[in-house]
Amino acid sequence: QVQLVESGGGSVQAGGSLRLSCAASGRTFSGNPMGWFRQTPGKEREFVAAISWSGARTSYANSVKGRFSISRDNAKNMVYLQMNILKPDATAVYYCAAESSTYYAASLPDEYDYWGQGTQVTVSS
Repeated sequence: QVQLVESGGGSVQAGGSLRLSCAASGRTFSGNPMGWFRQTPGKEREFVAAISWSGARTSYANSVKGRFSISRDNAKNMVYLQMNILKPDATAVYYCAAESSTYYAASLPDEYDYWGQGTQVTVSS
């Protein structure tokens, strides 16, 4: 059974940092793009960041560019999201996602086939 499990969420004050981790199990995603999305109640899931299978290509939402960084460790089947200078509008449930194809979908949630259960991030002002 394929699973993506996020961790590292929590509460932080504005200006602080958090590092989210996503552990994949059940299959390797070393050849597949992965991404992070977030969602708040009543809103659609929003793209945050994506990374190609090798890590050579990354994409970010404009709202997080320069503050968030996505990375991966294929040997450990892990993907990470380093979030710096957090703002209250980053408060959301953050989801890890993985594609089953090699197509670099980046910001298109429908192209991702596997999703984690989410981890809550709360940023207070």
